[in-house]
Amino acid sequence: MARHSARVWLVDICGEISGIRELIKGADLATFASNWAMKRAVEHALLIVAEAAKHLPSEMKESQPNVPWQKIHGLGNLLRHEYRSIDPEVLWSIVTEHLDALDRAAAALLEKLEE
Repeated sequence: MARHSARVWLVDICGEISGIRELIKGADLATFASNWAMKRAVEHALLIVAEAAKHLPSEMKESQPNVPWQKIHGLGNLLRHEYRSIDPEVLWSIVTEHLDALDRAAAALLEKLEE
């Protein structure tokens, strides 16, 4: 498999976050929890985010210390191995409360790369 650049991983993170936002627009927790396809799409997008984040160089992640990189990596492991026990409320919390900081950090890192 070809090795991707940090730019590609950051674009993937931003793209998946954008897709999640579009998908859940207008939804609430009850709608999300009861919609199998929406949950699966969000799980998959978060898995991609976690995988992309895992491949970012350490020095990039260290430059954004407010992002909980280890938790993002852990989320990827949960989604891969413990998918049966993922609580929709936890996923909803992640997408409604925690993605903004990651999106801002990824955008800032992208901007820095393009300078």
